[in-house]
Formats: sequence, structure tokens, C-alpha cells
Amino acid sequence: MNQPARKRGRPRILDRDTGLEVAARLFWQHGYEGTSIAELTRAMGITPPSLYATFGSKEELYRQALDHNIKQESKLRSEALQGEMSAYDALSFYLYDVAQGVSDPSKPRGCIISTAVLQHAEENESVAREVAARRDMSIQCIKKRFDRAIDEGELPAGTDSEALARFYSAVVQGMSAQACDGACTETLKRMVDIALAAWPGRSPER
Repeated sequence: MNQPARKRGRPRILDRDTGLEVAARLFWQHGYEGTSIAELTRAMGITPPSLYATFGSKEELYRQALDHNIKQESKLRSEALQGEMSAYDALSFYLYDVAQGVSDPSKPRGCIISTAVLQHAEENESVAREVAARRDMSIQCIKKRFDRAIDEGELPAGTDSEALARFYSAVVQGMSAQACDGACTETLKRMVDIALAAWPGRSPER
């Protein structure tokens, strides 16, 4: 007697936010090229077909994981830059929060954006461009706040807001790299102290 064909079980459905949280942490720890589909699916508890059905590709998953991480990690920093506190106070909050975040022992070291995909295989050029675009977005957000500071008299007229934003963004990237090498929070905060001493405009301490 022929046995009826057994129906294949439905693939496990992954909650998107949970999946992005898991993926972001893996990409943060190991980088894009250092994180395999096998590691991602194992950590998420799903099969490769389920991953592709949910996110389309590893590259698209990476893009979404970056945006998810930015939303989670940078919300308060963005609010500080866009809020009503002085430009100096907003920058101070931003830099000290980065120092804390990139060296937090409960999280992977460094920043998933600041130092990601700087060196890469040729086939991952599009991924590198995606991350670079997000770094530039951060620079432009800081520049916009500095432009406002010029208009409001906090920074001298003629201040090169682009160069100043890139300077402080370089400090952020440097802190991320040094955190990956083991620099502690207090060491990074001392770097911030010196970076803030270079502020060319009015500050509460001046």
C-alpha cells in the first residue's frame, strides 16, 4: 500500500527586527567579508532559503543591518545635533557618547560604520560604497549643525564647516580603530577632551 507523501514543513518565519539585530552584531564583530551565510543562518536559526526570502541577499541584509544599527546606536547623537543645545554641547555629547559606545564591553568593539569595509575584495566594491555613503551622511549631519552655528554666531564667520566636520569625524574613526585595538573608555574620553579643545568657536568654558 502506498504511503501518502509527507508534506514538507513550512520554513521558520523570522521576525525581521530580530534578524537584523542578530545580523548587525555578527557584521559588527566580523565585518562583511568575515561573516558567512552559514554563520548568519546558524545565529538566526533559519535556513539559507529563508534568509534569501526575507532579505533578498547577503548584501541587502548588510544594508538593512547597517540602517538598523544606526537607528539603535545613533538616535541620541542625531537628536543632540538637531536639537536646541549649543553646537559645542551637542558636539561634546556626540563625541563622549561615541567614546562610550565604541568601547562598551557588552558590545563588539569599534563602530560598525566608522571603520567598516575600508579594505575589501573587488567584488565587494558596492558594499564599500554603501558604507562610505553612510559615513558621508554622518559628516554632512555634523556639517549642517556647524553651518547653523555659524549663522547663530557660535562659530566665526568664514569657518570651514566641511573641514571641521571631517576633522571631528576623523576623531570618531580614530576612536573606533583604537577601541578595536583595546583602548578603554577613559582613554578615548581623554582624546575627546583634546579634540574639544580645538573647537574654534564659543563654548561654555571660554
